[in-house]
Amino acid sequence: MVRATAQARVPGASGLLSIGQVLAKLNPEFPELSPSKLRFLEERQLITPSRTDSGYRKFSATDMDRLRFVLTMQRDHYLPLKVIRGYLDDFDAGRQPELPGGAVQAPSMLSSERRLSRDELIREAGANAMLLNDAVSASLIVPADHFGEDVLSVLKSLVELQRSGIEPRHLRGFRAAAERELGLIENALMPVARRKDASSRAKAAEMAREIASQLEIVRSSLIRSALTRLDS
Repeated sequence: MVRATAQARVPGASGLLSIGQVLAKLNPEFPELSPSKLRFLEERQLITPSRTDSGYRKFSATDMDRLRFVLTMQRDHYLPLKVIRGYLDDFDAGRQPELPGGAVQAPSMLSSERRLSRDELIREAGANAMLLNDAVSASLIVPADHFGEDVLSVLKSLVELQRSGIEPRHLRGFRAAAERELGLIENALMPVARRKDASSRAKAAEMAREIASQLEIVRSSLIRSALTRLDS
């Protein structure tokens, strides 16, 4: 994953993938991925595919690993591209970066993130079916056939909270708060969201993650401030 070689020209592009082949491989896992999304990620320097002499983009296995990593961190952890790029810049420099707050464990660059069945989710979280059902009823977890690492983290946290007497039903206000924040984000994105082209949709999605990231900073600061008052 050395960025210096990413813009190299590749005469035959043997063993490399075209945009169409990349979409064919990744769309089953990331159905929102499109040619415009790939170009958008390239503009943001998250991926840097090679070019043929004719100027066509070609993606190596390393490019695919990097792309899958970026898409996974967006989909499952809702991280803005600015944060993901900072992580990758440190990674490229040979450092051992951590994602914000250390709360999110980055998936391997060499494989896609696991998708867990309901039984696997319950077992790995150390939970039980009733707790998962309560979390779904409280709108803390969205029901699905398979779950990502983010849901596993949520369920693990609910297991720990339950030990302190805090049940999913006590957290119903979290969903309402999230919906209010979504309203703020939608209003902020309205000028961009009115445009129907694919590039604008990709820009709006990234802006939404950026705004959500800033809201998370404010929320965390308020909680830390409240805890300080509690300690005093």
